Amino acid sequence: MNTVKAFLTKKNVIFSAHRYGIDAMAAMAQGLFASLLIGTIISTLGKQLGMQFLIDAGGYAGAVAGPAMAVSIGYALQAPQLVLFSLIAVGAAANTLGGAGGPLAVYIIAIIACEIGKMVSKETKIDILVTPAVTILSGAGLAQLLAPGIGSIASSFGTLIMWATELQPFFMGMLVSVLVGVALTLPISSAAICAALGLTGLAGGAAVAGCCAQMVGFAVLSYKENGFGGLISQGLGTSMLQMPNIIKNPKVWIAPTLASAITGPLATCVFHFANNGPAVSSGMGTCGLVGPIGVYTGWAEEGRLITGMDWLAMALICIILPAVLTWFFGRIERRLGWIKVDDLKLQ
Repeated sequence: MNTVKAFLTKKNVIFSAHRYGIDAMAAMAQGLFASLLIGTIISTLGKQLGMQFLIDAGGYAGAVAGPAMAVSIGYALQAPQLVLFSLIAVGAAANTLGGAGGPLAVYIIAIIACEIGKMVSKETKIDILVTPAVTILSGAGLAQLLAPGIGSIASSFGTLIMWATELQPFFMGMLVSVLVGVALTLPISSAAICAALGLTGLAGGAAVAGCCAQMVGFAVLSYKENGFGGLISQGLGTSMLQMPNIIKNPKVWIAPTLASAITGPLATCVFHFANNGPAVSSGMGTCGLVGPIGVYTGWAEEGRLITGMDWLAMALICIILPAVLTWFFGRIERRLGWIKVDDLKLQ
């Protein structure tokens, strides 16, 4: 047992919930963002401007989503170069065979193939042949065996959530908004979760609402402590910056979470606010304004006539209501002494 443990340590194979559940998932979301999401945005912009170059460029980016996710995961797991580059083929296989649930298939299979590749890396004199062959064959084999099933489960679960949201828009709108918003602030990837489940439609709109509530909410709530810099870094960056403060005083999380519990049902029941753009954008919130841009992308792809009410709904759900509601609940918390001076100060 000690020999096996020493070998795994030597190969930097660490079975860790943090490494697989946080590092790898966050990296996967970045790979998805740098391929499918940005590709969709560029392509949509090209269609609006009538520029074929942008349409083509966006298409090229979207076509390599699987490899981009797999390589990002390998990078997070500190894979040697030959393993890292071999994951390109693994990501392509898993994403293709996983269908609508391709991102989840890539996530699971790329982790396994990467760790197997790391174990054989530099163990032979013909490493340049053995390492890529083992990584690709193990990954492609797992993709053949597992990816269709993983994709089907993820797709079915995502469809169930979207169906339930259509059926019960109030309660599901609240639940999806709160849970995805909380996931965005936690050190996991809400974007990867939404992508893996293919979360679009009204459920996607509720997810956008919840993520925006967390980001804009914390930005406004902590303005007294962090000023304009904090407003930008949280409002356009990530609310994850508040995690150290949440651990110290969980009550600071109440105000933005209550805001998401309100904006979610408003999005689904009142404004019928749906995200029919890339599913990954459902979990991005106002990070680089990706959430609102994703919603707009869906409008453009549908070829719908965008009305003033659509823009008003977006402004209310993504910015105005999260700011006002979180500020209001925050004032109550400060008066009750639940939030004290510097409780929200960014380090």
